[in-house]
Amino acid sequence: MHSIVGSNAFSNSNPVIGDDNRLTQFYLQGWTEIANFLPDNLNRQLLDEVQFDADLTPAGVGRARDHTLNRQVRRDKTQWFEGKTQAQQHYLELMQQLQRQLNRQFFLGLFDFECHFACYQQGDFYQKHFDAFSGRSNRVLTTVSYLNNVNSGGELVLYGADDSVLSTIKPRAGSLVLFESERFAHEVLTAVDDRYSIAGWFRHNNSINGAIDPSR
Repeated sequence: MHSIVGSNAFSNSNPVIGDDNRLTQFYLQGWTEIANFLPDNLNRQLLDEVQFDADLTPAGVGRARDHTLNRQVRRDKTQWFEGKTQAQQHYLELMQQLQRQLNRQFFLGLFDFECHFACYQQGDFYQKHFDAFSGRSNRVLTTVSYLNNVNSGGELVLYGADDSVLSTIKPRAGSLVLFESERFAHEVLTAVDDRYSIAGWFRHNNSINGAIDPSR
């Protein structure tokens, strides 16, 4: 698959992501890992919410009418963000800033953002998959924000076009992984320690007759 990042001149303007090298990696490779993306206070609030207040339910595969539960494919639990708490609102505002930055620098035409908490406990996993398929989804970029340090299990594995492993990413609190949804297959390895994160997607607007394409 071809990179969605255009050939326009790269800009070093960087109001949200403070490490130019990380954005350069995204520009060149279509993915990047950014340490210390989440402010510490917001990270703590979101971690407390997902651990103690979230209404987590078993996650399914597919969207809309094709949505089903399949514990052979994935076993995590999730809760979609609705902006009902201050921490959720602040996180969504941060991602809106990132959306504007990515559109300004890479001309991606990102339209909106959706996300959910994801909790992996001992034995949970998510088999290798794509978050979007060419011509069949409006998801453009995938984001994973890690809320806790994980010592054992739960790594995110990114695969290249030849099925080779590009990177095996250990969850670290406050870090963000960003990659092109159609381009990179990925999986979450079996968790040993509890793993808390926020999975999100920047989307294009595939609207029909003024109605925004459903997100879930």
